[in-house]
Amino acid sequence: MHPSSLNYQSGFGNEYASEAVPGALPQGRNSPQRAPLALYPELISGTAFTAPRHQNRRSWLYRRQPSVVSGRYAAYAQPFWRSGADPQTALAPEPMRWHPFPIGTPNCDFVDGMRTLAANGNAEAQTGLAAHVYLADRSMQRRAFVNTDGEMLLVPQHGRLWLVTEMGLLETKPGEIALLPRGVAFRIELPDGPSRGYVCENYGAQFRLPELGPIGSNGLANARDFLAPVAAFEDTPGGYEVIKKSGGHFWRAPMAQSPFNVVAWHGNLAPLKYDTANFMTIGSISFDHPDPSIFTVLTSPSDTPGTANCDFVIFPPRWLVTEDTFRPPWYHRNFMSEFMGLVLGEYDAKPEGFKPGGASLHNCMVPHGPDEEAFERASGASLAPQKLDNTLAFMFESRYRFIPTEFALQSPMLDQNYADCWAGLEDRFRP
Repeated sequence: MHPSSLNYQSGFGNEYASEAVPGALPQGRNSPQRAPLALYPELISGTAFTAPRHQNRRSWLYRRQPSVVSGRYAAYAQPFWRSGADPQTALAPEPMRWHPFPIGTPNCDFVDGMRTLAANGNAEAQTGLAAHVYLADRSMQRRAFVNTDGEMLLVPQHGRLWLVTEMGLLETKPGEIALLPRGVAFRIELPDGPSRGYVCENYGAQFRLPELGPIGSNGLANARDFLAPVAAFEDTPGGYEVIKKSGGHFWRAPMAQSPFNVVAWHGNLAPLKYDTANFMTIGSISFDHPDPSIFTVLTSPSDTPGTANCDFVIFPPRWLVTEDTFRPPWYHRNFMSEFMGLVLGEYDAKPEGFKPGGASLHNCMVPHGPDEEAFERASGASLAPQKLDNTLAFMFESRYRFIPTEFALQSPMLDQNYADCWAGLEDRFRP
């Protein structure tokens, strides 16, 4: 790629402008009769043309050949990547958990290594999301992927990812996340070898920063900490295979040239990365603790105000200082459904059984909370200030119920004894 070094532009939803070759960006006009350096202008719109100005996302790409130059598409098989919920699945209203999935499948890249664990909504209706794990042991070679069904939020858990995109290069490591817009071509390389992580495929409204309300003007994730790539293009000769996901189906087509041939671009639709270490946590400094919504990094709103299509929530290292307060999450039943993963360390409500690379699912009104060990430990712990460190858990939280896939239900990683972690919670009532 040219330039070959990693460079970034900061800000969420900014009007970015970048050129890999000086003079490649036209001045004053988006599509002049003759673009500089004999490039082709191409517009990619991430929202409807008439979306409100503050929500409108689009970018102009100036490329050596337009993306329309490709061969015919033929069906491609990826049976483990599913879209939307299967309405025929009868799911008991009980908690579910999976042990860490083995890293890597022989000769499997990011696309072929995707495994859907649970999904809701419908990609065609542009509602809901799918929660996946990727299990890959090789880089994508002369291969690109385009998802027209939704944007993709990547949460690496083991191994770095090199993301080659139409707008440039991003490097993402565990503890960071990457957001890839709907319709933008990308290729993923694995510099550390076999890799594992989580993906939220969001069919609904684009992720955005949540409103801060009474918190004020500062807190949670800051826009300036999101990084977009600078322009970089590939000029290695040779053809490509393009895999495209559309309407829940997969297609492949040959391309004589690299799809990563954008020499310059400007706009506010771009791949982004974010380091969760920059998240400014908010919490109580007296007693009790607020709802976990205070840990929201990104939100995809629905047509019901305050009720998200999807919230991306993290539980990073933080101080606990509350007095006379049970500090892990309390026992609860929620309207929102929660798919949870663990990137590193230990989750304070589940010191055993919930491990990095695993997952849990608690659907609408399914009771859950600390296991017996966590309850006993927290009930008798000293309430001096305590630092939760070396930990990072997250949730994909949705107004819609998640339906596990056949792969998830039949997996040997499914914890058949998950409910036993609460079996020792006795009736201790003493009138």
